[in-house]
Amino acid sequence: MAINIKDLYKWCSIPAEKLAGHAGLKIPFRMTANSEEMGEVMARDFVEEIKSASGEPFRAIVPCGPKCWYAPFARIVNEEKVSLANVTIFHMDECLNWQGKLLPKNHPYNFRTFMETNFYGPISKDLAVPLNQRYFPEPSSIDLIKNEITKSPVDITLGGWGQDGHVAYNQARRHPLSSISIDELRNSEFRIQENNIDTIIALAQRSFGAAYQFVPPMSITLGMKECLSAKKIRLYSDTGAWKQTALRVALFSEETAEYPITLLQSHPDVLITATFETASHPIAENPDWEFEGINA
Repeated sequence: MAINIKDLYKWCSIPAEKLAGHAGLKIPFRMTANSEEMGEVMARDFVEEIKSASGEPFRAIVPCGPKCWYAPFARIVNEEKVSLANVTIFHMDECLNWQGKLLPKNHPYNFRTFMETNFYGPISKDLAVPLNQRYFPEPSSIDLIKNEITKSPVDITLGGWGQDGHVAYNQARRHPLSSISIDELRNSEFRIQENNIDTIIALAQRSFGAAYQFVPPMSITLGMKECLSAKKIRLYSDTGAWKQTALRVALFSEETAEYPITLLQSHPDVLITATFETASHPIAENPDWEFEGINA
């Protein structure tokens, strides 16, 4: 199903402060004032989920980002002496070069390096996730990780979303000769793939002053099947403009392969959290704008 432009205009016209609790929501939504508040909320959400396991094995799919929650998470874990010895982490995705190989260690889009530094690094060694319970996606480890994920249920998927509503690196498939259905997207599995041009441009604008030449052209990602398999799904974003439209589609559209995030509607326990900036939209803030065939 393609997004109807009139519907999109209507969704984007809703003021941010009216999103939470809106009668038309397809997915529950929570808004925070800013990135700092969201970081605290995300960190506390995850810590409380870990605590609720009471020392039993706890399995989580974890993203590289948003950045705002790592320092609060480490502080809470260290101050409250929350042992992570029972926690297994499946990292969502990783960027690859044009040959499908891992990036240099200090490349700005090397997710493993970032997570080892910012997620694992600040945790006290006596509380840390054991090394053998940290699964980083690599081309050589696809079968191993797929088997590990299916051994027992995943307790929670944490994540964000991209400009096209991709969860992990499950982008809208734009290949002109190979479209996929909603069910094919829903059942997509751990894989290596080319990144979409719009994803590359969005990341270039965000990180490299629009120098798309430096953005990794390929990625390895858990599929929607693995992400949706968790008992709970919690998505967060404090990134602002490039996430705003995808958020509106996630909250109000029917399921569509054009925006993979809409597939979360079929999950029994999902919550999306965004900052006020990310929940805002320029169309809502400019009701005098006119578009041919919509509101003119």
